[in-house]
Amino acid sequence: MPERTLEASLESSANGSLNATLNSGHGPALLLRNLRKTYADVVAVDGIDLEVSKGECFGLLGPNGAGKTTTIEICEGLTDPDSGTVELLGLNWKANANELRQRIGLQLQETQFPDKATVEETIRLFRSFFHRGISVDESIKTAQLEEKRKSRVGGLSGGQKQRLAMACALVGDPELLFLDEPTTGLDPQARRHLWDLVDDLKKAGRTIILTTHYMDEAERLCDRVAIMDHGKIIALGTPQQLIASVGGEHIVEFALNCDSPLDTAPLLAIAGIQSHRVDAGLHQLSVSQLHLAVPSIFEAIAAQGFTLSEFRTHSASLEDVFVGLTGRNLRDE
Repeated sequence: MPERTLEASLESSANGSLNATLNSGHGPALLLRNLRKTYADVVAVDGIDLEVSKGECFGLLGPNGAGKTTTIEICEGLTDPDSGTVELLGLNWKANANELRQRIGLQLQETQFPDKATVEETIRLFRSFFHRGISVDESIKTAQLEEKRKSRVGGLSGGQKQRLAMACALVGDPELLFLDEPTTGLDPQARRHLWDLVDDLKKAGRTIILTTHYMDEAERLCDRVAIMDHGKIIALGTPQQLIASVGGEHIVEFALNCDSPLDTAPLLAIAGIQSHRVDAGLHQLSVSQLHLAVPSIFEAIAAQGFTLSEFRTHSASLEDVFVGLTGRNLRDE
């Protein structure tokens, strides 16, 4: 079984050889056409069309029940679709399952490892499944589990188990990597380390499909993002494109000291205000010129006899796009 260190694997891409190998061949790394899946009366995936380019880090976001998990499980070969086309690296699960298992890596949202096995034994077991890959020592180092090498899995913390799952996903040196909420349970330092690792994997030509509940993570890592709801893709683009679709560079949020209805017409008449919505009693305005709009907002609210209990501003983000499209905060799900 040929082994290489992850550093050597990544460094070789700088010379173009590995990148050329990973990106050889025609077509996208992932292709979905009219993908459908139904459970009894529930349509989980409703005719999805999607292409992910080779070398791209692609984020799939959606609230619970949106069909995101089902879509990912179909792509990973864990669930059969009712109909539609699913191709990974130009191959499909019906005809090329064994080859696909050698060329992709999976980190599931929850991975059950034998509690009595050690970290090293677990990674060595996963390494034995692949004809080629990186060394066990390098996998342990990459996941920052050196001090836990001889520890039993049952004694690991939640974050350490997540890092072990990442090590097992990388040990086969995959061309296409599925990461399902990879930083859940990680402390900020470990989370940043994983971000750097994903950046290195992207530079090496790997294709990464990422699901996450952290909007900053999607903005930081993903070249493009798709937002799903009710089994359909309702938004697709780069994080910058989706944020621009909010209609303003900034978001103004405020709450009133009483429950009386606010006439929003004077607010929407202010230059630079693009839209208004209310979420759980909190008014949200999309604003293009914050410094000009804020004084006028105060005046319009005061003119109706209201006082403020809350007022804050922030730059428009992917979270604002998600809330605007689905009416929900992703973390609330």
